[in-house]
Amino acid sequence: METSPPLLRLSNITRSFPGVVANDHVSLDLHAGEVHALLGENGAGKTTLMNILYGLDAPDSGEILVDGRPVRMGSPAQALRRGIALVPQHPLLVERHTVAENLALGLRGGWLMTRRRLRATLHERLAGQPLPMDLDTRVENLSAGEKQRLEILRALLRGVRVLILDEPTSVLTPQEVEPLFQQLAQLKSQGVGILFISHKLDEVLAHSDRITVLRAGRKVGEASARETTREQLVKLMLGREAVPRPRLAPPRPGVRLEVQGLEVRSDRGTRAVKNIHFSLAPGEILGIAGVAGSGQHELVEALTGLRPYQGQVRFEGQPPRATSPAELFTQGVAHVPEERAAGTVPSLSVAENLALRTWNTALRRGPWLDRARMEREALDIIQTYGIATPGPRTPLRLLSGGNIQRAVIARELAGSPRLLIAVHPTYGVDIGATERVHRLLIERAQEGMSVLLVTEDLEELFTLSHRVAALYQGELRGPWPASEVDVERLGRMMTQATEGAA
Repeated sequence: METSPPLLRLSNITRSFPGVVANDHVSLDLHAGEVHALLGENGAGKTTLMNILYGLDAPDSGEILVDGRPVRMGSPAQALRRGIALVPQHPLLVERHTVAENLALGLRGGWLMTRRRLRATLHERLAGQPLPMDLDTRVENLSAGEKQRLEILRALLRGVRVLILDEPTSVLTPQEVEPLFQQLAQLKSQGVGILFISHKLDEVLAHSDRITVLRAGRKVGEASARETTREQLVKLMLGREAVPRPRLAPPRPGVRLEVQGLEVRSDRGTRAVKNIHFSLAPGEILGIAGVAGSGQHELVEALTGLRPYQGQVRFEGQPPRATSPAELFTQGVAHVPEERAAGTVPSLSVAENLALRTWNTALRRGPWLDRARMEREALDIIQTYGIATPGPRTPLRLLSGGNIQRAVIARELAGSPRLLIAVHPTYGVDIGATERVHRLLIERAQEGMSVLLVTEDLEELFTLSHRVAALYQGELRGPWPASEVDVERLGRMMTQATEGAA
């Protein structure tokens, strides 16, 4: 008995870049009504494979088949015409426009419709799909979860048959994750095939049907989600067993950082941070959670010399001697920024980026830069922190996002800071890199380094933190000992106008 071909087949896809084979004869099938997860470390080839499928890149060899017929994806427009849509990690929406106006981008001739006709058409075309927000709401007022679901609805208006989701829950609160997966389950029941890229193994096991694992550009395994375990997936991804993370040691006596009555204004002049008080002890990791726009961006910029503030900040009992990021670094304050682009120069080499903090001091030989020493030190850092790169002279822009993040963290920690302000330190990185970063932060805290950890990943927050706090509309709730607050409660503190830990 003949079986119908899969909805989508990638057959022996190969793609090389200078010094790197990103995809090495990778094959996978996606069936209608199936969720197929794609796992792998940063640099394993996941993004390249999805770029090829969506028409953003072309393979050196191999083919793509839709309904059993070979097709060529020359552009995203061609992919969309064949029913293949990509929902990116960061939604690409017009923030100042309404939900209806953004959905109009998914309709042929949508911008030529009257407002009344557009609303009627949207309700008709999205019948059976729950609208998670009012059509007249501006996108800038939506939560991250609502924006994510809006992107999916826009894809549905284009008649999507294959939906690619790139880290769909990376910026969502716990309360927003479940509605997203309910929406995906509904799409699955309608016959949509879903390719799901994630580093969160529990989500993958709970919500996917099949799982493909890539390592170093090659497909190293495929399994039914029901018939595999987290430990087996980790071993496939890393090529080894996971290393247990060290235990948190108690903080040391004293105060490393003290913040009193801190107020910070946004770029628009509004109060983004309102009368915040907290302290941080030597060897302590204090985790602060908050959804985007809650004031964490302005808080971090104030503490790292990037934004003026009112109130008092004391580092080791004294006001900072200077407030520029470079001068604060010489005083022992390091910073892993929210955006990788803010902490790197992509056109420079890996070695040059690793030396951005020290080139003008430790790496000077008279008026000249000691490039030989810079590259020797870069090789040591690359090996110590497991940065996957062909070499220290490779332009940083050619590395995967996760390896760029490793380079930023390695550079900041190489200076042996006494205070590290880290924003989303494992954002978008794989389980191996996350394991390494977590171990480094705990080990450095054991040695006495203080860490102010700002993240939307509540699992990470509770894994690493001695105490936790939540930012809501610029106000700090907490801190509380991590043992006294659970994930759900902290999630409510981040998103609801209620007070207290109870």
